[in-house]
This record gives sequence, structure tokens and C-alpha cells, in this order.
Amino acid sequence: MLSEQCLQKIDRELAKYPADQRQSAVMAALAHAQVEKGWLSPETMQEVADYIGMPAIAVQEVATFYNMYNLKPVGKNKITVCTNLPCALSGGERAGQRIKDALGIDYRGTTEDGKFTLLEGECMGACGDAPVMLVNNHRMCSFMSDEKIDALLEELNK
Repeated sequence: MLSEQCLQKIDRELAKYPADQRQSAVMAALAHAQVEKGWLSPETMQEVADYIGMPAIAVQEVATFYNMYNLKPVGKNKITVCTNLPCALSGGERAGQRIKDALGIDYRGTTEDGKFTLLEGECMGACGDAPVMLVNNHRMCSFMSDEKIDALLEELNK
């Protein structure tokens, strides 16, 4: 069950749209639910669907289309490394390998302690800042040298 605070956040999103277009708030509603739960279980997606008044399959279609939604449990810190061509050519592959080596996991892996999940990502719209990565879908990290990667991992490991 989503908390009252989460439902209030969803209500604020719903208020942005006419009553007959409540489904327009589904992406924001899923984001709020994911922040609270850490991932979107089928039960959570069903609850969002019921709350908004949408078919559950429509909510699931949105959640499965966009890669920012976690459809299975992830680590406390989800790091998404851009491996699209501009980032790959500007250090993205190196940055990803540095994290893999430091954490002992591969892409789509989670550390045994549950602190980190590592993912590959497509363009994050910051090609000039390559290599870039996104932490927990909310924090963009740019120009990620080995030193900056090590500092980030140390910070997130606390």
C-alpha cells in the first residue's frame, strides 16, 4: 500500500490535468510510487492504476516502455552509465568498466549487500559532458574521470 504522503503527491500531479485526462499523470504517479517503494511491483502498478482510474495493463505498458522504472528490486544506489555512441567514444566504456571492477558486478547486476545496481543507459542528453551517468534517476554526473568515479562510489557507499 502506498502511504498517504505518496498519494498526496499523486493527487498534486492529478490536479494538473482535467478530470477526464487523469491518465496524463501516470508517469509522475509511477515515479512517486517508485521513490517510496524502490521498485514497481505488479501490486504497486495495480494500486496506481486503481487510484488513477486506468486499466492496469495501460499502467504496465508505461512502466515497461521507459527504462527509468524499476520492474524488479534494485540496489539502494542505481547507477546508469550512458553507453550510447558519443559517451562510449568519450570514456563511457572506460567509466562502466571502472565501476564494474570496483563493485565486482556487471551491467544489470546488483552487489550482494544490495547497495548498488549497475545499468547501461541510452542517451541522457548530455553528450558534451561525456562520460555521464545517472544516480537513482535523479542525479546527473558529468565528465566522470576515474577519480570522480571513485569519489562517487565512496560517497554512495556511506
